[in-house]
Amino acid sequence: MGLLKKLSIGLFILSAAALLAACGDSNDNETESSGTGTDTVSISGSTSVGPLAEKLAEKYKEKQSNTNIEINQIGSSAGITNAISGVSQIGMSSRDLKEEEASKLTETVIAYDGIVVVTHPSNKVKDLTMEEVKQIFTGEITNWNQLGGEDMEIVVVSREDGSGSRDAFQEIVGYSSGELIRNSIIASGNGNIKTTVATNKHAVGFISFEYIDDSIATLKINGVEATAENVLNQQYSLSRPFLFVHKDGNFTEAGQEFIDYILSPDGQKIVSEAGAIPVK
Repeated sequence: MGLLKKLSIGLFILSAAALLAACGDSNDNETESSGTGTDTVSISGSTSVGPLAEKLAEKYKEKQSNTNIEINQIGSSAGITNAISGVSQIGMSSRDLKEEEASKLTETVIAYDGIVVVTHPSNKVKDLTMEEVKQIFTGEITNWNQLGGEDMEIVVVSREDGSGSRDAFQEIVGYSSGELIRNSIIASGNGNIKTTVATNKHAVGFISFEYIDDSIATLKINGVEATAENVLNQQYSLSRPFLFVHKDGNFTEAGQEFIDYILSPDGQKIVSEAGAIPVK
């Protein structure tokens, strides 16, 4: 090959390399300039914690417009799994972590919540012992007249498998999923339980404090009303923590800043206004 031809090929290669480098710089600059500078914090899990998290995220966005909080309400167990696998940066749980879960995650209590047993507003039964609650949900008591109410069948409404509310309720009351009355209605989410109970005078279910309204009646447990004050003074026994959980290797500064905000006086004020119980 002639010298002139070799020089031409060399110049062509150098020119192509320079062109590719220039294109790379251009693309890098385009990526940097087109970036929004927005941090995204992905959160998934409990449908009990979810509404509170939504309210907190909305208020936080007003202060930190460059942070996007994505919340997916899919149940406590699914949220915990997502946090462990890295699918979500933060998992929401309305139950305590199991030992194997706790070994893989860091938890933060963002609030406390009471679980209230609810009936149709027309139901004359207004107070149950914890033992009676257990007997209702396991099928030992099947008619409201056994509790001083009208002669009508009890329709039990419970949550789906994987629900943190169901796990917490069953653990506190003292029965297992296998003991739940077989003909119970299984409802997905607190809202569905509330709607079912509000439209069925036979029904009894359990929901988070956040969902209490005039469409359902709340029952005392062992003579104690379901109030935040009674949860904090440990008089009302149907209560549990609201947790944010994360895996240390999948946790960003933006995620920590959101948690810091939740635990601040402003954040805890929102917790209280939302019907949950502040941690401080």
